[in-house]
Amino acid sequence: MYAIIDKQVIAPTITRFEIKAPFIARKRKAGNFVMVRVEEGGERIPLTIADGNAKEGTITLIVQAIGGTTKLLCSKNAGEMLLDVVGPLGNPTPIANHGVVACVGGGVGTAELYPIAKALAEAGNRVITIIGARSKDLVILESEMAACSDETFVTTDDGSYARKGFVTDQLKDILDSPRGVKAVYAIGPLPMMKAVSNLTRSYGVETLVSLNTIMVDGTGMCGGCRVTVSGQMKFACVDGPEFDGHAVDFDELMMRNRTYVDMEKISDEKHVCRLTGATRGVTS
Repeated sequence: MYAIIDKQVIAPTITRFEIKAPFIARKRKAGNFVMVRVEEGGERIPLTIADGNAKEGTITLIVQAIGGTTKLLCSKNAGEMLLDVVGPLGNPTPIANHGVVACVGGGVGTAELYPIAKALAEAGNRVITIIGARSKDLVILESEMAACSDETFVTTDDGSYARKGFVTDQLKDILDSPRGVKAVYAIGPLPMMKAVSNLTRSYGVETLVSLNTIMVDGTGMCGGCRVTVSGQMKFACVDGPEFDGHAVDFDELMMRNRTYVDMEKISDEKHVCRLTGATRGVTS
């Protein structure tokens, strides 16, 4: 059992948790994730470790409530327990001194990008960060990202804050500038990472993406997270989660990620019924 030490709602549907997990806190590196099971009989979900404190023995998880399990998790409060938190899993993000790097985060992907941006800054890079969100209220970790970046830009789809448009609009301006970006790290929705990779390909700029695939066990045994990279089958959990964005078959991956959409809707409905004390067709 793993104790929730602290809980903070940082945006609508997005919650930051501090979890007591001493071993993971000591071992985790930028890019690692954990598999979380909220309670007995529940599904396992992968969550990137956004931060950690080895001295306090805690890790930070930032969760967006979009399905039954994430909504159940976000309903938990400080002092409650999680059944399983397994990790650190996955390969650490390759960190090198490129010189100038651009870190591009979309939505809750900014939380996954945060430890990478910090590691890149600590490696001596000049870090340029772009944060994208649908609207102002969904922009997260802006001050935290700014603290480890030399320049920080924000875009919102609806123009309610900072620049109206997509992260690729801002990234193109940066790539066209004399800054001399040598590498791009992008994390967010699959269409966003595909768009970033398509853009950087034309500039010949190395691009790493962190793939948010369907996962069941997180150890390479189930094969659920398979992706095609450079024409070869890879498992995101053990071969990734970072891959060369120019080599990923995003169209195939997006199609595979829609496999369980109908089942996810059913799971979400069951979660709502559980919270309201209702069953299908019957209210209490």
